[in-house]
Amino acid sequence: QVQLVESGGGLVQAGASLRLSCVASGRTSSSTTMNWFRQAPGKEREFVAGFDWSGNTVYEDSVKGRFTISRDVAKNTVRLQMNSLKPEDTAVYYCAAKNVRLWSGMRLTTSYNYWGQGTRVTVSS
Repeated sequence: QVQLVESGGGLVQAGASLRLSCVASGRTSSSTTMNWFRQAPGKEREFVAGFDWSGNTVYEDSVKGRFTISRDVAKNTVRLQMNSLKPEDTAVYYCAAKNVRLWSGMRLTTSYNYWGQGTRVTVSS
């Protein structure tokens, strides 16, 4: 079992920055995949940012150039630095994990078997 705890959400104005963190505990290893998703009100959960099987960063198109994902393997932590936030970034942000490297399907919620409780980000205009 893997437990994920997100933090760092909040209410900010458009143009502001936030940094989200996700700490994993339990049966993790260097092969554990940890990526970020979000779910806006009335919408399906969508992929935001993550690392592909080779360790390269991948971003959803609308966040490219504004969000940066990073990982501290020693601390079992993945972070999401969000700059130039827009009202359309308003959502609950979730950390997702799977205890192997994902060779495909990293953008699919069904590829992950562990989820955090989410942290809410609200961006006002």
